[in-house]
Amino acid sequence: MELWYTEKQTLDHGITTKIRRTLHHEKTEFQTLDVIETVQFGNMLVLDGMVMTTDVDEFVYHEMITHVAMNTHPNPEHVLVVGGGDGGAIREILKYPSVKTATLAEIDGKVIEASKTYFPKIAGALDDPRVKIEVVDGIKHVEENKGKYDVILVDSTEPVGLAVGLFQKPFYQSIFEALKEDGIMVAQTESPWFNRDLIRRVFKDISSLFPITRLYTASIPTYPSGLWSFTIGSKKYDPMEVDETRFHQVDTRYYHPRMHKALFQLPVFVQELITVERK
Repeated sequence: MELWYTEKQTLDHGITTKIRRTLHHEKTEFQTLDVIETVQFGNMLVLDGMVMTTDVDEFVYHEMITHVAMNTHPNPEHVLVVGGGDGGAIREILKYPSVKTATLAEIDGKVIEASKTYFPKIAGALDDPRVKIEVVDGIKHVEENKGKYDVILVDSTEPVGLAVGLFQKPFYQSIFEALKEDGIMVAQTESPWFNRDLIRRVFKDISSLFPITRLYTASIPTYPSGLWSFTIGSKKYDPMEVDETRFHQVDTRYYHPRMHKALFQLPVFVQELITVERK
């Protein structure tokens, strides 16, 4: 008998993958948490029926949400990850010698525990002495830490349930205030195929606060449609104008300095989502 897991990514579309077994299942205080062993993608973390990360393709997402901002900022010392309980973004942040503190604000401590158990290559950096783990509502943490961070990464789940507030303008305003005068933020902003209205709205909200706002994409096979977007807001530094020759050389498998500026050359249908808002 074959076992298959299906995520219904929209009302009319889903992704399915063959699995070997369920490794973990629990209902936490906030959500349903599952870890399943798949044939194609290794271990897979699923929250409320949505794929969060897998052994095989996690490096794309975690590199892309991290390195664009970290290479754009000339000296990122204090970095915050909102969400991201699997620890992948923290792992990438710590590759930069300038980093003094990497703070993880994750609302569900059970995600951190499960990640340490079932995704050690992703979560292993959470034990680094530079890491500060706070099991707390990320929105509250941002509101209470004004002017503290050089870079803030919003590594959220999809905009449903608890995560809805992470896609709204008041949260971006709080991020702006939590950043230093030359700070940078990045938020994952879903699929250009399935979440066009969200991308338009988020880009408009972030660009109303940050003088420099740009969108870039990456290919992540287990995320809805496989094409994923990220929105960067910067108070001072333009990712399109940085000098790639000064980038710190880090060990990556997807991102590299020569592709940095090319990331912002968007397909026409994606560019249209943000061009309309700039008129």
